[in-house]
Amino acid sequence: MTEHYEDAEDEQKRVLSNGKVLAFIASFWLRRPWLLTACIVLTLVSVGFDLALPWAAGKLVDAVAAGPARQDLAWSAWALFVGVYLAFAIIRNTSFRFWNPLAAANMKEMTDEGFKRVQSFSSDWHADTFAGSTVRRLSRAMWGYDTVSDALILWLGPAVLVLFGLSGVMIFRWPAVGLFSMAIVILYVASNIILTAKYVRPANLKSVALDSRIGGALADSLSSNPTVKAFGAEHREETRIGGITSLWGKLTLITWNRFLNVWLWHNLLLVVLQAGLTGLLLRLWARGEATAGDVAFAITSFMLMSGYLRNIGENIRMLQKRLDDVEDVARYAQTEAQVMDRPGAPAFAGELGEIVFDRATFRYKSADEPLYRDFSLRIAPGERVALVGPTGSGKSTFVKLIQRLYDLQDGSILIDGQDVAGVNQGALRRAIAVVPQDPALFHRTIAENISYARPDASEEEIALAARRARAHDFIARLPLGYDTLVGERGVKLSGGERQRVAIARAFLADAPILVLDEATSSLDVETERQVQAAMEELMVGRTTIVIAHRLSTMRGADRILVFDQGRVVEEGRHRELIDKGGAYARLHAVTEGSL
Repeated sequence: MTEHYEDAEDEQKRVLSNGKVLAFIASFWLRRPWLLTACIVLTLVSVGFDLALPWAAGKLVDAVAAGPARQDLAWSAWALFVGVYLAFAIIRNTSFRFWNPLAAANMKEMTDEGFKRVQSFSSDWHADTFAGSTVRRLSRAMWGYDTVSDALILWLGPAVLVLFGLSGVMIFRWPAVGLFSMAIVILYVASNIILTAKYVRPANLKSVALDSRIGGALADSLSSNPTVKAFGAEHREETRIGGITSLWGKLTLITWNRFLNVWLWHNLLLVVLQAGLTGLLLRLWARGEATAGDVAFAITSFMLMSGYLRNIGENIRMLQKRLDDVEDVARYAQTEAQVMDRPGAPAFAGELGEIVFDRATFRYKSADEPLYRDFSLRIAPGERVALVGPTGSGKSTFVKLIQRLYDLQDGSILIDGQDVAGVNQGALRRAIAVVPQDPALFHRTIAENISYARPDASEEEIALAARRARAHDFIARLPLGYDTLVGERGVKLSGGERQRVAIARAFLADAPILVLDEATSSLDVETERQVQAAMEELMVGRTTIVIAHRLSTMRGADRILVFDQGRVVEEGRHRELIDKGGAYARLHAVTEGSL
């Protein structure tokens, strides 16, 4: 059986270049220019003291070589040596005190904005993407930003300045030594960048994509745990996850081994630098062209340079890995939302609930032909309209379109005379209360779930909404009452209890348009009566759209619309359509006869 997961190869086809990802990260640095400037200035000053350390070490060795008779000179050189390093440590530490608040604020904003961006994407986008994978990408990007920023500003920048600075000093004093040092530094840095980008990154992109896939697969399985248990399929799920993690392990091992190969090459370069730098100074010393202090300068310089070069190698390798982590969120930032508010879109203002489809044409992106073509319909304010028809006939699409979860290809939808495409989406959707067949509750308290429709509602208003929804009694029997956590997607509540919480939420929303989508189809008879009574009260004074397969629940509708392939093939009241003997009568005979 084929696993439907986002393919690692497909992920790579959408990869942004390193330059674009770096530009995305840099845009966050520039939001706080004073903190950034202070950190960079202090870092540059600390680099100056770091460059002075080999020089101070050489002065100390020369002073010691002069013998005990010049102790004053030796102690002065010692004080200079210690003072240089102390100044470096204090200034470097101070630079971090400007960097940390910059990093914390930027990491927060990157996560917040990434989440906001993802929320703005269409229902199609979310249907095609594992929520667990998206969560992994957002969380990885935050820490990816931290590593990349630290590497570039705090480590790589200073390291390059120190390495080329020391090589420049040596070129000035001993041209051959300095040119040798400069050549090794250039070879080390250039090969690190090239090998990491061309040799390591392709493998790393595959393992990063599989990391996201693991998150999606785990979330998919764990969120469906009741189904897994119902079929005794724990071993099957473990095998499925094991297959994905095995592939991840193979790809990650390739990535790690490539990192090790690059690391070995660069350690060999460090051996060459060590041998060449100290050997050349020893040769000059043997000729009387260099002092013991000069040899100490060379040794100290190598120790400093080798530390920075190792740091450069590790940071370039980690930099590439973390750039790949940030790449997803950088790509989200460049991805236009599929359903967007127009510039300056006004808030929706309507209380009547009139709905008009005016020659609407709509096609799903995966379909070859439009579902709706030149579709026109009017629902009067306060009218109760039932939508019936076979699966795929366009009933649920009708509801999604009035919520503007999708945009039309042609025509328009008006609610209270306002084109839904021209008003603010949030305000529009707050004017439409939806009670779905299987309400998805948040893993929060019952009170929070009810008040999600109106977060500023008082405890009394929440309780009143629950009473009207016939939910107060079962809530009151719970040990924590309204403070009871309902579990992920409300799994701690029964289907009827979740349904009544959703109805209470709709009562609190007090929206002019109500959508009841298969709201009683999966309930037992006693619970259905309670829910039906609550819905009857909820429908009073509202334009109501009811979707149900059980046609007996349609008898109170002012009008029944029979859909077939995106068209209304019949409309009328229940008795009229039965007597007509058409599509509705056939559906009624099938559904009622099966009960």
